[in-house]
This record gives sequence, C-alpha cells and structure tokens, in this order.
Amino acid sequence: MLFNPEIEQLPRPRLRALQNERLQEQVAYLAARVPFYQRQLAELGINPATFRGLDDLAKLGFTKKTDFRDNYPFGLFAVPQAEVARLHCSSGTTGKATVVGYTAGDLGIFAEVVARSLAAAGCRPGMKLQNAYGYGLFTGGLGIHYGAERLGLTVIPVSGGSTDRQLQLLQDFQPEILCATPSYAQVLAEEIARRGIGLEALSLRYAALGAEPWSEAVRAQVQAGLGVAATNIYGLSEIIGPGVSQEAVEERGTGSYVWEDHFLPEIVDKDTGEPLPEGELGVLVLTTLTKKAMPVLRYWTGDITDLHHDPHGSRTHVKMGPIRGRADDMLIIRGVNFFPTQVEDIISSLAHLSPSYQVVATRRGSLDEVEVRVEVAEPLLRELGLGALTPAAVAAHDYLQALQGTFARKIKDNIGLSMTVSLLGPGQLPRSEGGKLSRVQDLRGR
Repeated sequence: MLFNPEIEQLPRPRLRALQNERLQEQVAYLAARVPFYQRQLAELGINPATFRGLDDLAKLGFTKKTDFRDNYPFGLFAVPQAEVARLHCSSGTTGKATVVGYTAGDLGIFAEVVARSLAAAGCRPGMKLQNAYGYGLFTGGLGIHYGAERLGLTVIPVSGGSTDRQLQLLQDFQPEILCATPSYAQVLAEEIARRGIGLEALSLRYAALGAEPWSEAVRAQVQAGLGVAATNIYGLSEIIGPGVSQEAVEERGTGSYVWEDHFLPEIVDKDTGEPLPEGELGVLVLTTLTKKAMPVLRYWTGDITDLHHDPHGSRTHVKMGPIRGRADDMLIIRGVNFFPTQVEDIISSLAHLSPSYQVVATRRGSLDEVEVRVEVAEPLLRELGLGALTPAAVAAHDYLQALQGTFARKIKDNIGLSMTVSLLGPGQLPRSEGGKLSRVQDLRGR
C-alpha cells in the first residue's frame, strides 16, 4: 500500500527538480537565520544567491554531532522559541544531549513520513499497533505514535520494556502490528517460546523494527518467533526521528526507501568525505529539505551503508542498504579495519548458533585481543542433552568443540583476524529492555 502515491511514485526527473528547488531554498533559509551556517557558508565561499542546488551540493560543509553539542541547546534553531512546538533530545555521552526541535509543520512532516513507512511495512487503516518504542525525549515512541494515527491505526502506547505487560497486551488486545527495536523483538519472541504461548493466540502480522542495526538472521528469528513479516524502519533524531527510510514488506531484503522529497541522501568516503558512486559502501549523509525549526545541511550520520535505485521497486525513491556498522564503531585490530557486523554475517552462515552475540576488544600489553561471545541455539542443547552451557561442558563435547573451531576459522578466513570464540547458553548474553542494545565492548582504553 502507498500512503502518498503521487509523491512516492513521482518520476525521477520531477523528484530531482523538486529536491533542487528545496535545497536552494533551504540554503538561503539557513544562511539568513542560523549563525553556525552563516559562518560555515562564508568560510566556504558559498553565496546563497548563486548556489546551484544539487550541482553544488558537495561544496557544502558537513554538519556533525559535535556541532550539535557545541551549539547546545538551541544554537542551531532557525525559528524563535515561540514557534517551536516540541523538543526532543538524545542522551549525551559527553554530558550534553543532542537537542532537536519541531515546528507544527515539522510535526506534520514527521507524521507523514512515518505514515508512509508504516503503510510500506504492510499496515492498513483500522489495524492495531502495539508501540514498544520508548516515549519521552527519545523520538521513537511519539514519532511512531503520531504517524500511526495519521495512517488510521489504533495505537496501543505501551512504551519500552515491561515484558510481562507487553505479552499480556499482545494476547488481550490482539494487535496486528508491533513496533520495537530488533533486539527487543527478539526478547519477546524468546519469551513467547519460553512461556509456551502459541502463535495462534496472537494476531500479529507485521513488525516495523529500527533504532539499531540488525541482520537477516535476526529477521528470520523474529519472523518465526512472532509470526510476522518484519521490516526495517530507519531514522535519527538529528534529521527527524524514525521514518527517514523504510523497507517495503513485499521487497524485504532489497533495501529501504529514503523519502527523498524530504531527506536528500548521499554516500561519502569515511576518510576523505568525497561523494561515492551508487552501490559503494560509505557514510550516509543526509540533508533536510523541508524542516523549519532545525534544518541541517549534510549531516554526517556515521552509519555505513550504500544507495541504489531499484528498477523493479514499487516506488521511485532511492533505496539504502542495511546499516553495516558505524564509522566510529569500526575497530582497528592489529592494523585490520573490522566492523563487528562482519561477525554477524558469519554467524548467520552457521547452523546451531543464535543471532545473539557480543564482541569484546581488550588489550594485553601492547597486543589487541578480541573475544566473540555467541549463544548456542536452544534446540542444539536439547539434542545434545545439555542443560546449562559452561566452558567445561563445551570443552568436554566434541561437537561443540568442532562448532567453536569452525566459527573461529571462518572469522580468520573472512576477516583476516584471529579471535577467541566463546560459546554460551541461551539467555546468557545481555538482553534489550526496550531500548538500543550495544553488541560491542571496546575495553582497550580502560
């Protein structure tokens, strides 16, 4: 289902013309209203009156996370406080949060792109949606909420966590749709299996999952465990929140449509910042084309992905591939550049391993070491007649030793690094409580 067929299927030449017009307007708007961009454009020698839009896009500077912190709280806002209808912010790792604001018009755009996304995910007016994203300052909960209402869904605003209540409402209220982080959807699927709740007791059909990278192995686990078609919804607070891009349910695995009439995407080299050709992996950079409270030019997301056009797709907008990692999450281990999601790809190729894993980097003397902790799938333990899985149990069992060795060899062959592999039992790794789950621990600086 298309929520806005005219714009979602707008011919590419007309879409590019619309982007060009809006980009020129946005540059002039920011040059007139935001001191940060006034200085940046002047330093780059860019005159808004002669700026050529898409042809001059690469001449613009980047906006980075540090710019939000340097201008905390409202230095990047382009409208007076009286015109700001809502504030959100993300937690700050350096003591300062990333603050974002919306005019009433911005909130309308937010609801529109989320409604488009949910429609692409399979949702239809009249269905019930259980929203397990966190409400509050995080953009996920309220962003999904108002977009779902715009589409005509009945929203169950549970918020994150409270697994007992989530499961009760899934059974009592019979929603067809679940929105959550992928890791929390895994938790719900595991709990449903552990408690013996039959899928026939649920009405779930679709799941729109986002806020963290996830793999095809996680998708398979969630789809089987919840009885849903699971799609990826992507967004970030600095741009608008969830709804920047979305997978179409009938096109799962082929990429997520970026709503290009509102968000202009680029892929650039993570080291040089130079634009990369279609299909090449690099850092996703996004420019807001229609926001008014806090527009951003060429925001460096740090997410590693690619852009490509799908000639067989149901929409004309460009697709972005799955997030392969973050530029700042890349680990350099003994001189080798390594993204933890590379381990996830190997896990998905091996039977009897769960998608639940953790990568731990440490340093012994001057030598970097990496341990990969991964859970063994529960059916294997039952087949082997094992209960809890301990290091001694792994060492004493030939099959587990072989599985551990095969995994380590595949890591060496595919990534070029030797890593220690630890097999754990189901549930031994940390689980999401509804928020984002970090699968990487870099302890080398501690």
